[in-house]
Amino acid sequence: MPGTTIPPVAHYEPPPVTKEESVDYADFPIIDISLAKTAEGRAKLAPIVRDAMRTYGFLYVVNHGLTEAQNERMTDIADIPFTQVPEAELKQFESKIKEVGSYRGFKPRQFWTIDNGVRDQIEHYNLHHPVFYQQHPHALQPFLPEIRAFAEHNHYNILHPVLRLLALGLELPDDTFVKQHNFEAPGETYGIHPRTEEDEINTKNVWMKGHTDIGTISILWSQPVTALQIMSPDGKWRYVKHIPNGVIVNAGDSMEMLSGGFYKATIHRVFQPPQDQRGYTRLGLFYFCLADDSVKLVPLSQSPVLQKVGISRRCADEDAPTMAEYRVARTKAYGLSQLQKKENGVEEQVVLNGLVLKHYN
Repeated sequence: MPGTTIPPVAHYEPPPVTKEESVDYADFPIIDISLAKTAEGRAKLAPIVRDAMRTYGFLYVVNHGLTEAQNERMTDIADIPFTQVPEAELKQFESKIKEVGSYRGFKPRQFWTIDNGVRDQIEHYNLHHPVFYQQHPHALQPFLPEIRAFAEHNHYNILHPVLRLLALGLELPDDTFVKQHNFEAPGETYGIHPRTEEDEINTKNVWMKGHTDIGTISILWSQPVTALQIMSPDGKWRYVKHIPNGVIVNAGDSMEMLSGGFYKATIHRVFQPPQDQRGYTRLGLFYFCLADDSVKLVPLSQSPVLQKVGISRRCADEDAPTMAEYRVARTKAYGLSQLQKKENGVEEQVVLNGLVLKHYN
């Protein structure tokens, strides 16, 4: 993070952690990513990360090099678009989601349909690299150097080590995935607001339907409102526990396609928090990682591991989209197009070249 004089920012007071003891939490590994700096450490972590991403598609990361104070400041900065920018100004930066399939800029609330006519209460401000060439609200501009540094920290100190470990898990050279991830991936901040009791009833308390992410790896900085749930291997929804200054890492569709189904794109959703946290806004810092736009999402069939266990394809290799094609198609489709209801609450839509996107309601 920059060491020069930094501008003051209003402090965001996070909600208290839940005190409810009956919360059913998912159980997945906690990885000390600082160990990945050495070949010996990577050899120790690789099988743990491999098994976690194959079984759950999720893991925790700690000792990532950002202090708790730096984390808190970035959360303060993340709150700026939602609390310190006039609505009229923010409207000038609205994302062209439906038009061009891009989340860049501001996504307002009630843009997506969740269920039974209920629209979402999610707003987010998305920055793409390089952040300095994107137009931003006036209140956010003094903080762009810090945002850029934060993005670089996510990319080089969390994403790249994780990608190296995933490559080792496939018995590939450890820079295999790193070469596909130049510093061009988007990063986002989200705010999710409380809803009315009527909306909770109409959506069965689901704030965001069960889904998988578009990209290869998603990085979520842990925050105290207990609302993120993953579908566990036994088919049950379980909450993800908050770890102060921890990072939650999960695999997305693109990683599942590149790994021939070996690493799982985890199904997750946002659900109503425990009783003692209802009424609070959930503010989160995300770093969504995608492969370079030109990367074709075909399995890395040269992997000795895939040659042993077999490859699971979502489509024929000749029909596989590039990262750019899949990103745009998914972005345009989510929450905006008609879904076909299947059994057990699953809803489907075809997004591109026969690729089916599933929602778990």
